[in-house]
Amino acid sequence: MDVNEMSFEDALRELETVVGQLERGEVPLDKSIELYERGAALKKRCEAKLKEAEEKVAKLTLDGDGQPVGTAPLDG
Repeated sequence: MDVNEMSFEDALRELETVVGQLERGEVPLDKSIELYERGAALKKRCEAKLKEAEEKVAKLTLDGDGQPVGTAPLDG
């Protein structure tokens, strides 16, 4: 699956698998390089999804009682 289309949860799950394979050292060198590159892309995706979520939380709008009522546009 294309990393850029993965949810945070799917990317994190696969990243954990990749790290486990690399730590065990049970794969040939060429495969290790591929796994490392895939892991780097997965890490970047997770970081991007976390930043996106943080920005949404930061843009929560509150009513007069301090209760969340929706979100403001990210560019607003």
